Amino acid sequence: MSREEKLLERLRDFRRDQGWDFGELCGLLQRLGFEMRISGSHHFFKRADLRDIINLQPQSGCVKPYQVRQARKTLQANGLL
Repeated sequence: MSREEKLLERLRDFRRDQGWDFGELCGLLQRLGFEMRISGSHHFFKRADLRDIINLQPQSGCVKPYQVRQARKTLQANGLL
């Protein structure tokens, strides 16, 4: 199982929203075809074929748990997870 597959498996598990490394989730979204735009501490991820935007903010090097849930919901709704 590749590192990307392990991260996707972890993202599918709603009990593991705590402690996501900010760089890991950003990298995963970019490997899934999202483009990153930064405005202050906000990192926005957008794909040309999707209307949804994923917004992440680092908090002590981690992603806020509610933002992990939002990312999961967006990926599932668009068949990417």
